Amino acid sequence: MPAIQKMNVYRAVSTLSQPISDATHDINQIAFYVVELELDNGVTGEGYLLSFHYSPQAIIGALNDLRDAVLGFECYETAKLTAAIERETEYFGHNGLQKWALATVNVAMWDAWGKTLQQPIWKLLGASTHKVPVYGSGGWLSYSDKELIDEVSNYKARGFGAVKIKVGTPESKGGIERDIMRLRKVREVVGNKLNIMMDANQGMNVPDAIKLSTLAADINIHWFEEPVPHTDFAGYQLIRQKTGIALAMGEREYDMEPLKYLIDRNALDLWQPDIIRIGGVEAWRQSALLAHAHNIPVLPHYYKDYDVPLLCTVPNYYGSESFDWIDGIIDNKMRVENGEAWAREGAGWGFTFLKQHMQEL
Repeated sequence: MPAIQKMNVYRAVSTLSQPISDATHDINQIAFYVVELELDNGVTGEGYLLSFHYSPQAIIGALNDLRDAVLGFECYETAKLTAAIERETEYFGHNGLQKWALATVNVAMWDAWGKTLQQPIWKLLGASTHKVPVYGSGGWLSYSDKELIDEVSNYKARGFGAVKIKVGTPESKGGIERDIMRLRKVREVVGNKLNIMMDANQGMNVPDAIKLSTLAADINIHWFEEPVPHTDFAGYQLIRQKTGIALAMGEREYDMEPLKYLIDRNALDLWQPDIIRIGGVEAWRQSALLAHAHNIPVLPHYYKDYDVPLLCTVPNYYGSESFDWIDGIIDNKMRVENGEAWAREGAGWGFTFLKQHMQEL
């Protein structure tokens, strides 16, 4: 069977890279780390993690620690590799960049296995659909009013049925009043048929999140993502009880424990796993099925290129977040039309990063 004989690591920067800001971060670059696994049957598999400009040396170190550890594993032995690496790295804990690195390898192994079998991953896992709804993500706080309107107008023109806008403007820059003004401008532009969501990126406190939700009631906000720090389970419960607004979270979680806490508190409406942070394909699907057991839909964080095919394999898919950041540096961008994304038909994940855009590390 095909075994891993070499692991390569690359860094790539989006051709759309530009400074952006949300309520908690100023981001000056949209960058990725790409793991390429070479098998002894000549097949290669890729996985990537979104890094922005953060912790380059730590990320490279975590990935480099796996270069020798993965050698000799069959590409389908994803669970076996995870167990072996977790035993080895237990001293420093399972969560953090070590988990990110292992998850990126996991995704690359699945790509290599799908290519070996010459099948897309969503077909290997058993599909209930071949396309899912997507929403247009962005609305950064750093945008001018014109940039904001141009972005949501573009999403509307492309047939998207929903857009997500950042909130949590600092008081020094207008605070909640500016958030409401931006949301109203978006509603005027997209009309009443498109859903509007808002995302505070954990940048608000509970009283302000309640105030914003109350003031935005007539704008008809579809759901509110990460209004407060993701560990404040009581805060999520209180916001939901006081305002009735639907709440979404999950992208910061390394395991399913927070999902269990929020379920117990009846404090969550949409589960948003991040495939790299939570640990890869198996962990993503396990969390989705736990959410399904409690009638909670799944709407994952960022990784459309992996999330769309995986959403096609679970019964409680709700949709996927859509950015275009990697489209200019891969060979096969995902088909997105009329607010829906189609799982690629190519083997594995169905796309490859273009070598001319990658720096080998």
